[in-house]
Amino acid sequence: MPEQEKPYRLYRGGRVKGKVPAPPRPGRQSPGRQGPGDGDGLRYPGPGPILPLRRKNWKKRILIGVAVLFSLLIVWGVASYLAFRGGVKSANARLDGSTRAALNHQGGLLLSHATTVLLLGTDHNRVGGREGDRHSDSIMLVRADPKRHRIVYLSIPRDLHVTIPGGGEAKINAAFQAGGPALALKTVRAFTGLPINHVIVVDFADFEDLIDKLGGITVDVPAPIVSNRFDCPYASDARCRDWQGWRFAKGRQHMNGRRALIYSRIRENRLNPAESDVTRAERQQRVLQAIAAKLTGIGTFVKLPFVGGDLLKPLATDLTANQFLQLGWVKFRAPTGRALHCRLGGDPSTAGGQSVIEPTEDNREVIAMVLGVSAPQPPRPGSGLYGPGCVIGDAKLGR
Repeated sequence: MPEQEKPYRLYRGGRVKGKVPAPPRPGRQSPGRQGPGDGDGLRYPGPGPILPLRRKNWKKRILIGVAVLFSLLIVWGVASYLAFRGGVKSANARLDGSTRAALNHQGGLLLSHATTVLLLGTDHNRVGGREGDRHSDSIMLVRADPKRHRIVYLSIPRDLHVTIPGGGEAKINAAFQAGGPALALKTVRAFTGLPINHVIVVDFADFEDLIDKLGGITVDVPAPIVSNRFDCPYASDARCRDWQGWRFAKGRQHMNGRRALIYSRIRENRLNPAESDVTRAERQQRVLQAIAAKLTGIGTFVKLPFVGGDLLKPLATDLTANQFLQLGWVKFRAPTGRALHCRLGGDPSTAGGQSVIEPTEDNREVIAMVLGVSAPQPPRPGSGLYGPGCVIGDAKLGR
């Protein structure tokens, strides 16, 4: 066999059958590129040119991550808006045309013009024995003033004795029963002299579900409460007879929808007999503020694509989705500590065999405070349980 055809080659280290890799050519060794089993830091890179080591480009990765996050936020925001807009359209469809026609037209954006919203609340769908009672259990005007960065809450006692257009004199909450939101709106406007630009009718039967979808709200209760016995939580009559009523401790506390609804409906506090329906209006203001704070929070934004369509289920309103967003921005810029809490009132009396509140001239001064014409003043000393007045922040209106 010729020497060039030998099946093996001789090396100093011995014989090796088959093909043997040739030793690296000069200039082909790559220090620092250690391969498996290469203890000296050298490895055979294979044929072709030596490629430089690739270093991780962290700046590029960060930019890509930011771009992806920004894209997700845009998609999330669009989905949230569409879900919310769908809920608003359903709420708009629930408001009748006569109520829309009764509103005062407002020109310009809510971001730059003061607007007044009438809130009418009823729980006739939930309370046993009152399913057909269409009285408005809660009447409140909310005035958003972007120039002063202030939100004004004006509570109107439902027992206030007023003149109902076309219906004579009666309690103000009877207007809702006689002519629905349209007549209630006309009655409130005639009594206060304030233009009403928008209206929200709240069905408390669904209000509870709204708060639960928001994950509950936090309310600062100014004084302990033991209520009278209403809406007993127990199924048996025996347990309800032994039950002493709803209890609320003093201080900040988290409430689910059921408990927040109970808190806003308490009229009698057995620990403080001086409390009344006017006190209940103050509690409703606290609940509304807590809901508004939760609606404008980051947690609600995160859940908005999933709950946006449900947030407006308890409402019937003329407000559009864009107007809601504008009001939310005004609320966001208005410090809670500067919010103005007002109430109308008068002297206790009777009319037609019913207990009523006869209005006093002090109500005119309260309207001026709401409009920002005069400085806020609390109820006058000696004005009794139903004295009209205003306070700044979360202070009590007094007794």
